[in-house]
Amino acid sequence: MTKNKYLAGTSRQPLWPFTDFCFRVEVKRAAAAGLVQDRSAVMGRPGRGWTGGWTVLMWVAVVCLVLTDGRRSRQPRCPVGCTCTKDNALCENVRSVPHTFPSDVVSLSFVKSGFNEIAGASFVHTPNLQLLLFTANSFDLIDEDAFVGLPHLEYLFIENNRIASISPFAFRGLKALLHLSLAYNNLETLPKDVFRGMEALTKVDLRGNNLICDCKLKWLVEWIHHTNATLDQIYCSGPPIHQGKKINDLLPHSFDCITTEFASYQLLRFESISVETFTFGNEQYVVFAQPFAGTCNFLEWDHVEMTFRTYDTIQSTSTVVCKPMVIDNQLFIIVAQLFGGSHIYKRDSSANKFIKIQDIDILRIRKPNDIETFVIDGESFFVIADSSKAGSTTVYKWNGIGFYSHQSLHPWYRDTDVEYLEISNKPHLILSSSSQRPVVYQWNRSQKKFDRRTDIPDMEDVFSIKHFRVKGELFICLTRYIGDSRVMRWDGAMFKEVQTFPSRGSMVFQPVSVGKWQYAILGSDYSLTQVYQWDAKRGQFVPSQELSIQAPRGFSVVSVDNRVFLLASSFKGKTQIYEHLMIDLSD
Repeated sequence: MTKNKYLAGTSRQPLWPFTDFCFRVEVKRAAAAGLVQDRSAVMGRPGRGWTGGWTVLMWVAVVCLVLTDGRRSRQPRCPVGCTCTKDNALCENVRSVPHTFPSDVVSLSFVKSGFNEIAGASFVHTPNLQLLLFTANSFDLIDEDAFVGLPHLEYLFIENNRIASISPFAFRGLKALLHLSLAYNNLETLPKDVFRGMEALTKVDLRGNNLICDCKLKWLVEWIHHTNATLDQIYCSGPPIHQGKKINDLLPHSFDCITTEFASYQLLRFESISVETFTFGNEQYVVFAQPFAGTCNFLEWDHVEMTFRTYDTIQSTSTVVCKPMVIDNQLFIIVAQLFGGSHIYKRDSSANKFIKIQDIDILRIRKPNDIETFVIDGESFFVIADSSKAGSTTVYKWNGIGFYSHQSLHPWYRDTDVEYLEISNKPHLILSSSSQRPVVYQWNRSQKKFDRRTDIPDMEDVFSIKHFRVKGELFICLTRYIGDSRVMRWDGAMFKEVQTFPSRGSMVFQPVSVGKWQYAILGSDYSLTQVYQWDAKRGQFVPSQELSIQAPRGFSVVSVDNRVFLLASSFKGKTQIYEHLMIDLSD
């Protein structure tokens, strides 16, 4: 029975890996000494070489068991610099985290230690720990997986140290942790979801830190409102809007963490002087005026490739404006040219092409610079601003068959821009000119014509005017090439200055609206294009972004497939397309 017991416990089912290893080594030694002639018999396969078998086998087994028992009973010593009692250890002034402690240690403390960080997997050799404390140490970083391998840890105190940074996964694996203290460190923020997976937490202490209650800490406010753990009262050190407030009293909607940017999306390898967007047949289109190529270049959105591609072209000469106009589901394009006269085209759906239907009077329109379309009392109009000495800015009206001259506004003033807008619910035109201040015209409903009403004082040399609204209030952007461009607000009687912007070669100051965001984009021939965003609290624009566009001349926005794009024409470089992106700063 004894022989079978030893045989079963060693060669077939070893009680411990070291016993089995030792057994095989001793058998080899016995064979080398001539005590065993056939090792296969001793290893569990008896053969003809068995001599003195059971005696030798018992001797080998006893030797291995003794050695194994000796290794099992050897306990790690208390590390240098540490003091160990029955179940806890205290380490002082150590330069690194020791890797071995007596196996019965369940609480471990570090005081005035000299290591710079708690590195990953620092405690995998002490899996039985239930309490871990760090105080008055000099380290300033807690690394990823610093406490991995501690399934029984319930209390973690990291207090009165110099911690300024914590890895997002520093506490990963601490599923049994009940109490966490990071009190009195140098923390200004905490990585998002640093407490994820710690469902057992009942207490978190963050007192004595300089927490900045900005968007990076919004997640903590949300966590406080959903966790079952209690949190001592802590106060915000900043930003000014929250400074001195209790974090516990803040709400998630106290944070405005969505910002935006225009990100470069597509580069078009042609120059352009104007850009327009329009809807026709439930599809969105873009048209660029290309003066050097002499074309109106139409683009459509490719829903598969997710890019803008060529849709059609209209050949022309020295094209400056390609203005779309939809009347009774018919698409018209007013093509303004510097030479050869201007023309009107209509989209022939059956032939799937544009057909010229009308020429524009060359005696009135000699040097067109801008076109505006509008509807008054159900009737469709467009107006062309003429910048020649002999021409005249003229309003045209649709009569059901074609467009005819409806009214000539002031001649000889070299108008560079015309803007249609409603002031106090009445149609108006504002004409910009290089020879006089901007002139405001008001629609006379009885005469069905525009009457000159006033001008905008102290605003000579305005190249163009564009309008926008914020919460019902009317504003205009006035562009100056050199000097100060301005934003003005209608106060019910006149336009008053709100803000000035230094202009350095500016030919466009374009307001752009995207959802709830209002922008103004100031182009420059000599510097970067400046994007400003409206700040509702200040009632002004604030700098938002800079774009690199060579000689920008126009901007327009188009929305397709739940995405918004900004199209930027460039007179001396490549035309560019940007995507409007929303960025959550709390992520």
